Amino acid sequence: MKEREKIIIFDTTLRDGEQSPGFTMNIKEKILFADQLIKLGVDVIEAGFPVASEGDFEAVQLIAERAGELTVAGLARTDAGDIDIAWKALKNAKHPRIHTFISSSDIHIQYQLKSTREEVLKAALEAVRYARGYTEDVEFSPMDATRSDLNYLSEMVHAVIEAGAQTVNIPDTVGYAIPSDFSRMIRHLFQHVPNIRDAVISVHCHNDLGLAVANSLAAIEAGARQVECTVNGIGERAGNTAMEEIVMAIRTRSDLFNVRTDINTKQIVPTSRLLTNITGVAVQPNKAVVGDNAFAHESGIHQDGMLKNAVTYEIMRPEDVGIAKSTLVLGKHSGRHAVLDRLEALGFKLSREELDRFIKYFKDLADKKKEIHDEDLMALVGESMYKSGDERRYKVENIQISTGMQSLPMAMVTLKDHYSGSNEVFEVAHGNGGVDAGINAVKKITGTRAYLKAFNLVAITGGSDALSEVHSTVVEKVEEKELKVFGVGVSIDISVAGIISFVDALNKLEHMKKIGKLRKDVINVSL
Repeated sequence: MKEREKIIIFDTTLRDGEQSPGFTMNIKEKILFADQLIKLGVDVIEAGFPVASEGDFEAVQLIAERAGELTVAGLARTDAGDIDIAWKALKNAKHPRIHTFISSSDIHIQYQLKSTREEVLKAALEAVRYARGYTEDVEFSPMDATRSDLNYLSEMVHAVIEAGAQTVNIPDTVGYAIPSDFSRMIRHLFQHVPNIRDAVISVHCHNDLGLAVANSLAAIEAGARQVECTVNGIGERAGNTAMEEIVMAIRTRSDLFNVRTDINTKQIVPTSRLLTNITGVAVQPNKAVVGDNAFAHESGIHQDGMLKNAVTYEIMRPEDVGIAKSTLVLGKHSGRHAVLDRLEALGFKLSREELDRFIKYFKDLADKKKEIHDEDLMALVGESMYKSGDERRYKVENIQISTGMQSLPMAMVTLKDHYSGSNEVFEVAHGNGGVDAGINAVKKITGTRAYLKAFNLVAITGGSDALSEVHSTVVEKVEEKELKVFGVGVSIDISVAGIISFVDALNKLEHMKKIGKLRKDVINVSL
């Protein structure tokens, strides 16, 4: 079987990516990231634009000295001074590359360069020849190629290859192309440039229309063998071709693309995370391959398939890109199977009746909360153990609260204890606020060691007489294990609702202790 041709991965995160707003890096950060790119296995690191600043020059110089077998490129305009400085920064690299460029579109030639096609072509040829005086590895880019006249572009590509360019990059500088256009352009060059196979044809696509990866793949199909890309797709305006997407597309659709890369894909997510840590700019959750949701599933149908065989809804394995495992996110779209699987993993075994109640409470909570965590599930177990007719131990008979700007908040709470003959008991306590004072009074009455871990106002009606609903999370340590439950309270007074929710949680704790069975390793709630 014929070996697949290699796609050269040219990483320009430290040049095109770093020059975009919000992604500037200092020299130490660039070195740190370059070291990670070496682990990732990219073929070329475009380390910067040496003439741009002293910092860029130093970063390119330091990266060139430590890159080993990787090629290190420095960008330069078609200007002898630029090329001299680029070479000075690159000369200690084992494999240095000078990357020079000039625009080829009439739009740029007329309005930006204020020149002519003839003058631009002359400048391109002189620059390539001058750079060849320093190194054989010269790359040339006709900027804004996708808005250029195809005949003129073909003439320029032919001429720079004759002048000594070993790589010719075809940039979609403003993200103008669509895949069919771009493929047609690359094919045109292969058909009309006689010496085109004497150089590697590269592509550098921007994402202004969201098509950078698609255009790069179309170019590969048409014969391009180098892709210029950035980690997380960062870059000017809407960014560049995302390295992780192009690499995984080639790998995942190897049936379609008879090519390969030498990228160590297990370093993809670590590289992405390092970039976000350095720049402080995170990728969106739904970002392909490296986003937080890339291997997360909430739909009940999808979760059911994942539990049976991951291939049903995942075209890539998370471990192949450096993620430990997929995540089944529990939320309002989750199905019964996923919830039951997570409960069993946590050590809970519920009867059918309990599970039916649990699912109801789970759905109610999921309507109020975007994502359900393991702690939430453990708390809901307490809810599910109550049957509708079960008697609560404590009943709130009365709450009086006194607060003010200059006075210490105080609350008097009266409870009825059904475990002691329905006797009414009241206590008065101070606190930091009305809720705190009321909870302190409840603790005096009950002697509980439980404490309030979270307090959330989850629903409120409009107007000054608004009806509020409070959810409290209450925790008590029992036999070296923590029991956690939700309490719910409703009242037109938020403080009263909060105290009621705490008492509601205490009732659930009492019920769990009364009928639950504790093991040393897990809490096994089984009736």
